Amino acid sequence: MDVLMKGFSMAKEGVVAAAEKTKAGMEEAAAKTKEGVMYVGSKTKEGVESSVNKVANRTVDQANIVADATAAGANEVSQANVEGVENVGASTGLINQEEPVYQGEYGGMEQGGEGGEGY
Repeated sequence: MDVLMKGFSMAKEGVVAAAEKTKAGMEEAAAKTKEGVMYVGSKTKEGVESSVNKVANRTVDQANIVADATAAGANEVSQANVEGVENVGASTGLINQEEPVYQGEYGGMEQGGEGGEGY
């Protein structure tokens, strides 16, 4: 019986030793895994931030181009409308072509006379 007990005791010690080594190995593996995941996560975050910034900057650039083109087009249409109204006014006699045209207080074109008052 002593031999059997001694054998079981040695087997138990072996299992405990293996469990302790496994535990230590698992802790080391978990720490390295965590380190790797954190590294990949930080690099992914940097890449995403960089991509988002590039897209945002390109969107702003495109919006500025569209805004500039829209403003230029609106200015052209406005100028054409002003010229059209002046032509209609001149052809109907509402505007006297003989009076000098000058810049008004707000930068608009006015015909002589009362300076645009009375509107």
